[in-house]
Amino acid sequence: MSDTILLVEDDHQIHEIVAKHLTKEGYRVVSAFDGLDAIQFFSQEQVDLVILDLMLPATDGIDILKKIRKESMIPILIMSAKDSDVDKALALGVGADDYIGKPFSLIEMTARIKAALRRSNQYSPSKLQANRVEVFDLIIDLDNFYVLKKGEKMNLTAKEFQILSLLATNPNQVFTKGQLFERVWKDTYYEDDNVINVHIRRLRKKIEDDPSAPTYIKTIWGIGYKMELNS
Repeated sequence: MSDTILLVEDDHQIHEIVAKHLTKEGYRVVSAFDGLDAIQFFSQEQVDLVILDLMLPATDGIDILKKIRKESMIPILIMSAKDSDVDKALALGVGADDYIGKPFSLIEMTARIKAALRRSNQYSPSKLQANRVEVFDLIIDLDNFYVLKKGEKMNLTAKEFQILSLLATNPNQVFTKGQLFERVWKDTYYEDDNVINVHIRRLRKKIEDDPSAPTYIKTIWGIGYKMELNS
């Protein structure tokens, strides 16, 4: 069965080009041209990935992103002409998994979609047996894509989960920001720390009792981060 992509884009010309390309690539495309339709279709359809513009009629992309993240961990790819570091950091900080600026290459977009779906399917709940990592009060279920802290389920984004899983499955190993970016985002690192910093900060707020004095994710100043199990 083909993966279903919810395409949220109000520019009809861009929408048509992208939808035709994705259909040709074998995906099922659900089209929304404004924020209200996007939310309605998301609640009605079984969606595997969302491509989301930020500048939309009715409800802007950030609001849609926040609403989807309250209900689902499916991959969300931002596709926007707003391409500043601030815009990227904001979208990634509230739950986007990837960000591609306009104008964009259809080949690059497709590659990012395939990578996002591959990572998402890797942690699909359809797995029969759970592969778990326990770190202090955390239980990280690598097969079913969730994290428990003292029995309470944590609401992590896909990228936050991948960062946590990478660190937890490689205890006491230091990862540079470049290594984290290349391992999690599967892309070349250009020494832009904003994306990593935002995700680490948000992840700590969710899993740490005191984010200013982290127990799980330790900062190795001037180098990167590690999951320290000997403390």
